Amino acid sequence: MAVATSGWRGRGCRDRRRIPLCFGIGGASPVNVLAVEASASGPRAQQGLAGIATLLARTLPAGASVAVGWNDPLLGSGVSTSPLATAAQSHAVEALLGGAAPAGAHGDELSAAWPLDATRVALVAHTGGGLPDGLRDGWFALARSTIDATFASARAQTRIEGLRKSERLRQALYQIADLSGSNLDMQEMLARIHAIVGTLMPAENFYIVRYDDVRDTVRFLYFVDQRDPWKADPDEEIPLSDMPNSLTVAMLRHGRPLLGPSDRVRRLLGVERDPAHGPDSADWLGVPMRRDGYVGGAVVVQSYDQPERYTHEDRALLEFVAQHILTALDRKSAREELERRVEERTRELQHANWVLEAEIVERERAERLQRALFRISELSTTAGSIERFYAEVHGVIDELLDARNFYIALLSDDGRRLEFPYSVDERDPVRRPRPLGHGLTEYVLRTGQALLVDRYGMDRLEQAGQLRSHGSRAHCWLGVPLSRDGATIGVIAVQSYTAGIGFTTSDQELLTFVAHHIDGALARKRAQDWLMAAHAELESRVEARTRELEQANRELRAQIGERVRAQQRLTHQARHDHLTGLPNRVFLLDRLDSMMLEMHQAGRQPFAVLFLDLDRFKLINDSMGHAAGDAMLIEVGRRIRGAIGASDMVARLGGDEFAIVLDAVADADAADAVAARIQKKLGRSMWVAGRELFPSASIGIALWQPRYRHADELLRDADAAMYRAKARGRDRSERFDEEMRAEAIRLLDLEADLRRAIQRDAFEPYFQPIVRLADGVVVGHEALLRWRHDQHGWLPPSEFLRVCEDSGLIEQVDWLLYRRVVEWMGRHPDGYVSINVSPRHFHAEDFADRLLDMAGEAGVDPRRLRIEITEGALLDDAPRAARILGTLRENGVAALLDDFGTGFSALSYLHRFPIQALKIDQSFIAGLAGDTQTESLALVRAILALAVTLGIETIGEGVETEQQRRLLADLGCTYGQGYLFGRPARPADDQRRRVRPPALSVR
Repeated sequence: MAVATSGWRGRGCRDRRRIPLCFGIGGASPVNVLAVEASASGPRAQQGLAGIATLLARTLPAGASVAVGWNDPLLGSGVSTSPLATAAQSHAVEALLGGAAPAGAHGDELSAAWPLDATRVALVAHTGGGLPDGLRDGWFALARSTIDATFASARAQTRIEGLRKSERLRQALYQIADLSGSNLDMQEMLARIHAIVGTLMPAENFYIVRYDDVRDTVRFLYFVDQRDPWKADPDEEIPLSDMPNSLTVAMLRHGRPLLGPSDRVRRLLGVERDPAHGPDSADWLGVPMRRDGYVGGAVVVQSYDQPERYTHEDRALLEFVAQHILTALDRKSAREELERRVEERTRELQHANWVLEAEIVERERAERLQRALFRISELSTTAGSIERFYAEVHGVIDELLDARNFYIALLSDDGRRLEFPYSVDERDPVRRPRPLGHGLTEYVLRTGQALLVDRYGMDRLEQAGQLRSHGSRAHCWLGVPLSRDGATIGVIAVQSYTAGIGFTTSDQELLTFVAHHIDGALARKRAQDWLMAAHAELESRVEARTRELEQANRELRAQIGERVRAQQRLTHQARHDHLTGLPNRVFLLDRLDSMMLEMHQAGRQPFAVLFLDLDRFKLINDSMGHAAGDAMLIEVGRRIRGAIGASDMVARLGGDEFAIVLDAVADADAADAVAARIQKKLGRSMWVAGRELFPSASIGIALWQPRYRHADELLRDADAAMYRAKARGRDRSERFDEEMRAEAIRLLDLEADLRRAIQRDAFEPYFQPIVRLADGVVVGHEALLRWRHDQHGWLPPSEFLRVCEDSGLIEQVDWLLYRRVVEWMGRHPDGYVSINVSPRHFHAEDFADRLLDMAGEAGVDPRRLRIEITEGALLDDAPRAARILGTLRENGVAALLDDFGTGFSALSYLHRFPIQALKIDQSFIAGLAGDTQTESLALVRAILALAVTLGIETIGEGVETEQQRRLLADLGCTYGQGYLFGRPARPADDQRRRVRPPALSVR
């Protein structure tokens, strides 16, 4: 097929960047679908107009001929002729429509033209037998009324058909919108969208493809084709580099709808035929899906057996529907992502709940066991008789597990008999002593190991000859040994006679643990009779043991309580700021996420986020110390809390940044009023470290909008609005608007383009000459940065330098430029070249060594290299800057102070740092002529006098006129630079060597 996208077999796009909405083949503007439907004439209307001439000829004598023509904005242009009409009559009609004057009635010939609303109608007739004047005029009146009625009917029929099509389109769009909010899975939703498109046009062969402009891949979300057996995997991402001959990829690059046979479309786009893509189609229609000016996918229909099956009306209609399909896909994807996050969060909470319940059960079990052990220890001294002791032990065990059938078996003194001093059983109420045999009790005595066995296990042991049952047969039996001095002397057993009651390995471990304590208690109880002499000592030991157990129990409870309190403290610390006690960023984001989910509830009022940043807070820390700054932050947090409502929240994000969440705001003015109230409270005087301060803050306001999906987006926009407030003078508030959003998106896209440009090394130097003013000799050049942008061509630094500095990319860009400069210097051994150095480079200790090594590798003398710096490079870390400049100066690299006179212009810079030349700012040079000539002359004269005194060279920037050159030379300026001597330009040899890169998209 001619899909060129029938799966992974057809792919291809080399550059990984967004596909622009470019104009190429066809070049037509986007079509309004409703307008197309309203203006398209229907088939019934055309049939009625085509037969009007024949109908009129039948009302005339035999041999008559009629021709009718029209120009109509709704029905178009056309000519209707009767069977006997001649070509001359058709030409006469066309001339009348073009504005020629009608000839009127002359014998058998009749011609007329008249307007009908916005329609112009022309009639030429040959009456055949020569009608009398009266009949001829009557026939003309009848013909005119017939034509007028026919046109009225045709226009009405066309409007009706247009309205029907519009209704079908609106119904289809409503259905697509409903599908995006349904609970259907993605494939079922796309299948229903396919069915909806099928009601608007033939769509037996239909597919939808999504394009990821970041990953540079496509996915075939839906694919139905009558002849191509390929099955699309909607989750498979296919790189465009694997699709070199794809018609769909070519259409995505083209960025405009395409219509026609697939072989003709391929020829128009320059795509080679690839049999791996399936058979060609007789008619192919594809339209891109656009988002924010970029292509996000495509919708394609095609026909294999009927040429010209799709019309331009279908193209416009499918293009309109495609945008709604893209919106439905986005909404469906967003909903699935939200459901996935909710499901993950639910599983996390369930798991945490299970862990907590398990801990509670384990703690309760430990407490019950501790109480049981304590009671058993008490029984050895409190029980009056051994029988009472056994009964009490039974009661304790019954609290731990189901012990309704319980007995204690002990070996006789001679070891030959089995005695049962205590037994409670539903079926065997009396257990009499018996000789040792092969029962379950004897099995535990022989092995010395606990035994947990059900009826199936008993049968296996009996079949193996290891036991023989005594008494009633149990359904489940559990027995653990009682020991004394390492020898087994008895058994404690519980058993069940019903299938609903059973024992587990946990019960076995519990009963075994309890049995160890019962061993000691039994030994103490038996020894009571013959240890009367040691009775006092025994009581003291029991009392001491009891105290130990109580202490252990208290310590255990204290540890549990301390652990709970520690967990609560850690949870609070993790979600609150340690300095102010306010919620932190984690708490804030959780609150915003929950509020954004609540916005889907009926009647929920919108909310707003205020991002607050204290003005000049760094000055407080630097001048008064961090302790004073902390005290100020605490007081600021207290004042903000006092300025907001009880349902609102304030959080500290870090440093001097705070965020305020207003729970319910009626409109933007309400948020502005709260911001003004906060600024008023903050503006009152504050005593910190013995000084009276008057703090102020810049506040950014972001109101909730349905487009927000994550809390970070809302906080980001409020932060952007805060920076707008700072840029406009501080101590004010600004709302986030669509202009700021567009600017933020532009800067984000520009940063992405910069990163890709760094990878492609798309930066080149432009060189501007520096001349000696006395004789015009070129002594050097300044290397100026230019960016070779894929879409916008060569860009100067003013277009992207601020984004470069803010994102930290300036260092990478500079090093790419420096490499190009030293390579050019290696090919041109004359003069020096000055390069601009960002202040960021002075944060790296190895800057000087790296620059010198680069020059050495290119074979360039360092004395031919100069660096241009601004005063900002010397402010942050003056000692480090002095070391770097000193190292460069020792190796012959001179430093030029750029834009001198526009900053602090401190004399200490010229005294402390090795500056070779001052570049006088072009604003002063431009002022040498005009109203500010006196002031500019005084400033330039002062700068030149200072430079002469210090022995520093001077360079005048921005020299554009001969008058400026003469004034500078007369004042004593040595060198000049500007458009008078030459504009920045690429080196001629580089222009000859560089080959124009191939076009990556059709514009």
